[in-house]
Amino acid sequence: MRAFMMLLGVCAVVVLGGCNTVQGLGKDIEKGGEAIQKVAK
Repeated sequence: MRAFMMLLGVCAVVVLGGCNTVQGLGKDIEKGGEAIQKVAK
């Protein structure tokens, strides 16, 4: 039971960390798009 709880905790950290990374990547892409729009104007 203890090993299962440890595995569950590790999985939760990996999933939450992955979401944060994807969210950060989306923000970077958005900023790049805004910079391109400013140059195009």
